[in-house]
Amino acid sequence: MATIEIYTSALCGYCHAAKRLLKSKNVGFTEIDVTTKPALRQKMMQRANGRHTVPQIFINGAHVGGYDDLSALDRQGKLDPLLA
Repeated sequence: MATIEIYTSALCGYCHAAKRLLKSKNVGFTEIDVTTKPALRQKMMQRANGRHTVPQIFINGAHVGGYDDLSALDRQGKLDPLLA
């Protein structure tokens, strides 16, 4: 099973959508809420090549991107193999 990390913030609709998509795949993930934690947001930005928006999603340590990227992988049939 893949190791999934998702950086989120409390009021982010795209974050909720990404978590719903992952839950629909019956995979577990670690959520890292950066709402009030600037140090965690800074770490996210370093890992995500400077991207500062949430969500930022990592599968097995590789940066996938945000919700749009995750959703595109799913539509292309490329998400399930990453999650296996």
